[in-house]
Amino acid sequence: MSKSQLVEQLKSGLDAPICLTWELTYACNLECVHCLSSSGRRDPRELTTDEAKAVLDELHDLQVFYINMGGGEPMIRRDFFELLEYSIGRGIGVKFSTNGAFIDAEKAKRLTAMDYLDIQISLDGTDAVTNDAVRGEGSYDTAIRAMNHLREAGFGEFKISVVVTRYNVDQLDEFKALADEYGAQLRITRLRPSGRGADSWHDLHPTQAQQRQIYDWLVLNGENVLTGDSFFHLNALGPESGTGPLPGLNMCGAGRVVCLIDPIGDVYACPFVIHDEFKAGSVRDEGGFSQVWKQSDLFTELREPQSAGACSACGEFDACQGGCMAAKFFTGLPLDGPDPECVKGHGEAALLAASSVQVPKPMMDHSKPSRVPVTIGRR
Repeated sequence: MSKSQLVEQLKSGLDAPICLTWELTYACNLECVHCLSSSGRRDPRELTTDEAKAVLDELHDLQVFYINMGGGEPMIRRDFFELLEYSIGRGIGVKFSTNGAFIDAEKAKRLTAMDYLDIQISLDGTDAVTNDAVRGEGSYDTAIRAMNHLREAGFGEFKISVVVTRYNVDQLDEFKALADEYGAQLRITRLRPSGRGADSWHDLHPTQAQQRQIYDWLVLNGENVLTGDSFFHLNALGPESGTGPLPGLNMCGAGRVVCLIDPIGDVYACPFVIHDEFKAGSVRDEGGFSQVWKQSDLFTELREPQSAGACSACGEFDACQGGCMAAKFFTGLPLDGPDPECVKGHGEAALLAASSVQVPKPMMDHSKPSRVPVTIGRR
């Protein structure tokens, strides 16, 4: 099967997601200014241990081979290790994202003893000034301490996960060096205007010049850096640079090959669109997750051939696929319009035209009432 045939098959959806993100809780010890789910406080409707295990049983039956666990901070859940061990016992590998606050020496050894487990430590700066402006005071030291515990326990190649912003884009080489120092792998992701990120996006998202900087860096380093489907909107730069598409999925997989289960069991098209418009159902509905994945009206619609829309006039739709659905939605752009960070500049004009439109807001905010906004520093 050729690459183009594979992409077309993926666009029409699969029998089970190949990348399922499960946010176990909205509870978190941090309140990052770009948090996709506006986490902070636990939702009292959170799935119980038994309900979570029932979902894992379903995923096993669907032959889902691995899941991404996140939050919030997933290790806050008292049954975290119980669910981790149950998933692995059912043959479902786990990659979980954490800020590292609960990885001490003892837990690092316990995690190291598990098979089919990967860990992502979130870090948004190679120094405390850059990182803590986004993730909160002391979070840099917390992450480094967790990484030290994992290294000392002999965990192996964990991941360092970075959301690229205009304030850390110049540190990409430093992030790669840090990952190499720990025997880890660097994973960089795109900032989306979801959750609290909707409020910080205009101040944090990379400039047009920095978008090209990211592209050029990925051309040189992308084979050794994980990106998922984060930067396919940059592929429109490929023809003029004489290079091909960047490594990665290079398409929006929402509802096709990826989806999200949130802490209360609602199923969304992807982790970046926690909004009723992109909610496909709930694992608590009759038929459970399987019914939602296979038969929901939303996922069926997303698996239909997509129109190039406004991007048809550009001629780069095949390269960039029109960009990120979530980035468009939460900046008030139509889903068949250009990506707000379109590298050809079409997004900037579209944003100006949409400025008078009511921009959709995330449906739920679990930020703590006493939250003090973090001032984003200039470098």
